[in-house]
Amino acid sequence: MYQNVNSPNTPSWPLAVLAPEDLANIQAEFSRAYAELLTQAREGNLEAPADRRFRSEAWQANRFALLNARIWELSARTMFSMVDAAQVSEAVRNRLRFSVMQWLEATAPSNFVFTNPEVQQLLLETGGKSLAAGLQNLLQDIGKGRMSQTDESVFELGRNIAVTPGHVVFQNALMQVIQYAPATPRVYARPLVVVPPCINKYYILDLQPENSFVRHAVEQGHTVFIVSWRNPLPSDTDGSDKAGWADYLEDGVLQALRVASEITRQPAVNALGFCVGGTMLANALALAHARGERPVESLTLLTTLLDFSDTGVLDVFIDEAHVSLREQQLGQGGLMTARELGTTFSFLRPAELVWNYVVNNYLKGTTPPAFDLLYWNSDGTNLPGPFFTWYLRNTYLENRLCKPGGVVIDGHPIDLGTLDMPAYIYGSREDHIVPWKSAYASCSLLTGQRRFVLGASGHIAGVVNPPAKKRRSYWANDAAPEAGQRAAAADDWLAAAQEHTGSWWPDWAAWLVQYAGAMKQAPARPGNRQYKPLEPAPGSYVSVRAV
Repeated sequence: MYQNVNSPNTPSWPLAVLAPEDLANIQAEFSRAYAELLTQAREGNLEAPADRRFRSEAWQANRFALLNARIWELSARTMFSMVDAAQVSEAVRNRLRFSVMQWLEATAPSNFVFTNPEVQQLLLETGGKSLAAGLQNLLQDIGKGRMSQTDESVFELGRNIAVTPGHVVFQNALMQVIQYAPATPRVYARPLVVVPPCINKYYILDLQPENSFVRHAVEQGHTVFIVSWRNPLPSDTDGSDKAGWADYLEDGVLQALRVASEITRQPAVNALGFCVGGTMLANALALAHARGERPVESLTLLTTLLDFSDTGVLDVFIDEAHVSLREQQLGQGGLMTARELGTTFSFLRPAELVWNYVVNNYLKGTTPPAFDLLYWNSDGTNLPGPFFTWYLRNTYLENRLCKPGGVVIDGHPIDLGTLDMPAYIYGSREDHIVPWKSAYASCSLLTGQRRFVLGASGHIAGVVNPPAKKRRSYWANDAAPEAGQRAAAADDWLAAAQEHTGSWWPDWAAWLVQYAGAMKQAPARPGNRQYKPLEPAPGSYVSVRAV
């Protein structure tokens, strides 16, 4: 049973109490399974754990460690059964499940020297050198202020990462605009402007040449511009920590569209937004439409939330109390730090992004292998407090952006329904940050011709999937809604969709060419008389590290 307590002297959330019969059933199942484990241990036939952390020969050879691991697994199942049986609202249940998951991952037997036989074996084999190396790794990470997830010494911006040739052709207090050099003798007339998220650096779309989305687009004959957001620092004295949502739309997104339009002499450009960049792009275009401007011919949204009804695991962090606290702390200025943002996202998947590195880096003393995506992941950015708190309240908490007139920017009510240009909308099937059905929900908000494509894998790996790798797959449904037509329900769309092997990039390229205009001679140099090249790509803004 549960009791909803709302008196002034007691908490205002439900007190979770298991029904007696549910608790009795869970206890009985635990006792039965526990006794079975003890019997297996005595007889020497413990089954291999389901968790891959406990499957090595060192674990299998140590029956006491193996039994400890199996008891931990049993405890985990039991605790989650209690959460599932708790008579609380689904929101409270999700928070309980998240908290239990954090506690269980932190207490896994693999995380401690005295309960991890792999660590003990390595300690003996190296004469203690592994643990000494782990201590050195720990001290280095404390000095850096972050946990190392990759060998960062391997990568250098402009040398072997973010190396697609180009020049910065514009900059202001919020961003730089990079124009990439053509890779073909002739290019399409209408350029592509890319708006990445401002939570991380833009070069997730320009990692190494073999997996660069930017390079792929340039090689298809597109003139590509990308926004490189500034990383504000506590030492800045120009008021950059006071920039708000409207500033990012006007002086960031819309300004970048104007720069590309004026350099290429095209009244409308093609635009692509990734993650939060897509949210900002759609909001900025709705603002432009409210003012009678139409700066974009086609729109691409990659793993983007416009309807925040279901934000997946991130829901556990959002409530009025938390948002109000953030507004008090940062609403008038200050920075939401990259360190805090990075820690939050890492603990969404703690086994992979936290405790895995605790064991390998600190207990085993190994250096993580070089991985460009994880190098980018460690290179976070700070966010101005007013921008962050506006975004938190108006999207995650109140979900106002998807409601016509729910958001007013510079006196203009915002209506995403005015976005009637052709749109390509991409979601990743295993995305834990933007659930694919939430990405698909944009099909019901936009009113032009819409094509939705669902890629395999997660938030980043699903997007960064170059064709040459011949990896993963994607789902597409050619029965896309025409302008003005209602989109099908997400499950109905998936039921009718066909799976295709490999990358979704060629599908997107074939779609975009319809709106790219005629071919013309590739420009001999970047910019024009008004927008002169300022410095080579990747530019100076991207090199500023937060931590």
